[in-house]
Amino acid sequence: MLMDSGYDSYQQVDLDAQAASASPHQLVVMLIDGLLDEVERTRGHITAGRLAQKGTSISKCMNILIGLDSALDDEKGGEVAENLHQLYDFCQMELYQASLNNDVDKLTNVERVMGNIREGWMNFGQQS
Repeated sequence: MLMDSGYDSYQQVDLDAQAASASPHQLVVMLIDGLLDEVERTRGHITAGRLAQKGTSISKCMNILIGLDSALDDEKGGEVAENLHQLYDFCQMELYQASLNNDVDKLTNVERVMGNIREGWMNFGQQS
């Protein structure tokens, strides 16, 4: 258990260092990666019947989506920002339904949507 704690601390320091030196584009990708990791943890919690941990994971996912949504610039982003807003809302509703009904298929929907958004951000990053 002590080893896990040290490893977790190391990972957090590494993540903090990456975030401190990341561009806004890289931060968005990091957030999406964190969301996808947490969705996978949520799936494990649902499958194992760990309801308290499921709730914590769903909450983390929702907070990441809220953060991504709040970073959208409607004026500069126009239609793209509006489309992302709608996709983030969809993912929040799917997470809510997954939590309410312990439905891992809803998690798959979130992974699919956010995976596509991540791919778009990665392609955008290669062009800029």
